[in-house]
Amino acid sequence: MRIHLGCPKHPIGPLALTIGNFDGVHLGHQAMLHALREAAHTQSLPTGLVTFEPHPKEFFTPDEAPARLVPLREKLELLRAAALDEVVVLRFNRALASLPPDDFVERILVRQLNVRWLLVGDDFRFGARRAGDFQTLRTAGERWGFECFSLSTLLVNGQRVSSSAVREALAIGDMDRARQFLGRWYAISGRVVPGRQLGRSLGFPTANLRPRQKHLPLSGIFAVSVEGIDPAPLPGVASLGTRPTIEKEGEPLLEVHLLNFDASLYGTRIQVNFLKKLRDEARFDSLDTLTRQMALDVAEARAFFALSR
Repeated sequence: MRIHLGCPKHPIGPLALTIGNFDGVHLGHQAMLHALREAAHTQSLPTGLVTFEPHPKEFFTPDEAPARLVPLREKLELLRAAALDEVVVLRFNRALASLPPDDFVERILVRQLNVRWLLVGDDFRFGARRAGDFQTLRTAGERWGFECFSLSTLLVNGQRVSSSAVREALAIGDMDRARQFLGRWYAISGRVVPGRQLGRSLGFPTANLRPRQKHLPLSGIFAVSVEGIDPAPLPGVASLGTRPTIEKEGEPLLEVHLLNFDASLYGTRIQVNFLKKLRDEARFDSLDTLTRQMALDVAEARAFFALSR
């Protein structure tokens, strides 16, 4: 997979192409990528995808933008697994936001990407003031010589699969529903960084990650599995939040206590899968009270894994 950060300096293609934000690369996105590959194979075209950085809502209303499910790096890793040929990450800025729909099609899709076959979601909007839609693309395709198709929203158990639906499930701690929509457990990845060693002093050593997202779609205490250490995932209990007992205005931190492992992991890249929410994050009056609650959390996590065998 070749990644272009910004519009390619020189034209590429011809391509079978899709466009979207693809936050989380959930089952609906995966269905779109499958349809793209099928069409590209039939027409002997390479596959291409256009996405945006930052998310348009982060550009227009940064304080009200929804929490990202995955940062850009992890989104690109998920897209790499889809075996795409070309991925274009367009910088969403004032110039792109003000580009009329017809100019977006001509300058980017036609001139730079040489689109021959295009697939979008049934609610796709683009261009200045979101004035462009599927019909705009179909009309442009007739002019520029590319086919345009839309894919209907995927339903799972009668529910619409979307990034918003995943966020809603995570926000209420429904990890099973989030998994149904994603096709995998929700996860956060990163390298283990040094901490204050407080967990070790309390008897619960942790591996710490600093999430890349400014706003997180979930918080609390969770039973988790951790990949990247042993061949098989390791069980653990994790705290994701701002640690109100320790800091008044802390930055989000993911602290993972592994149940059957105690060794230095600094610098190791791990993936933390969120399996079950145990409780919300809370502020405790003392470290002794916090320690007693941590022991209860570990016991509950162990019970969860015992039942899951």
